[in-house]
Amino acid sequence: MKIEDYELLLKLNEIGTIRGTAKSILISQPAVTQRLKYIEEYFGETIFIRTPKSLVLTPSGEMILEHAKQVMEREQALKNMLSKSSKEVHGTLSIACSSLISQRFLPKILGEYTALFPNVTINLVTGISEDIRKNHKDYHVCIIRGEKLKESTSIRLFDDPLYIFDTEPFPKDSLKERPLISFKSDDSMHELVDNWLYHHQHQIKPVRSMTVDQIETCKQFMKQGIGMAVLPKSVSDSMMEEFPHIALELDGKPVTRYTWVSYQEGIRELPQVDQFIKMLSNEAFL
Repeated sequence: MKIEDYELLLKLNEIGTIRGTAKSILISQPAVTQRLKYIEEYFGETIFIRTPKSLVLTPSGEMILEHAKQVMEREQALKNMLSKSSKEVHGTLSIACSSLISQRFLPKILGEYTALFPNVTINLVTGISEDIRKNHKDYHVCIIRGEKLKESTSIRLFDDPLYIFDTEPFPKDSLKERPLISFKSDDSMHELVDNWLYHHQHQIKPVRSMTVDQIETCKQFMKQGIGMAVLPKSVSDSMMEEFPHIALELDGKPVTRYTWVSYQEGIRELPQVDQFIKMLSNEAFL
């Protein structure tokens, strides 16, 4: 039985004649008669008695008509639910995010996102970009620093220039020898810093280095005069007026860390993913 068969039974009962029903649904009278015969054979019962004036429901026909009404009501209820579901953003959103972004920017973004889409379940993993790259296919969205994921679609969210800070001035005409404090990051960050230092050996020479786990720890060590620290603008803009610093540049261009949102092709067909990426793309990070 098709939905159209149940609709036909309800229409026959409403109008009361085969001729009138055929005219109402714009098909031939023989076609209506043939369809009704098929339905009665399907149930093995006579549904209507044909009288000269109208169709009369049999007792079995009354039960079948009641069933037809229930089928149509359930069909409509399902359509309503699907329509509502398609307009609501729900489901699960899995995110892998660079630690710096998760600390500095993500709380605000996720706060706004969950307020707009409370029915979305958030699965979040944070860590260094290098680790995220290894398992990027396990997540709907990856927010990483450094180079973009070649196997994915990537949108550049913002450029984050690097600065070297210290509690002591950076003299222009003499060599500065000081400890260098680094924070745990991926290889691309260390390569940027090492390359810059190599080209500025006559200006700055780290006498020893120490590595801490978090960027915030690195900042605090530098503020206590323990040594220099290379920090991105996104976490150091409030320090510009307080501490001596210089911008990292090579060939007159700023040395910059890029931040990307990366995802697999086709994943934006999921509404919860598409809305999150749109929100990220519209965010003013710096």
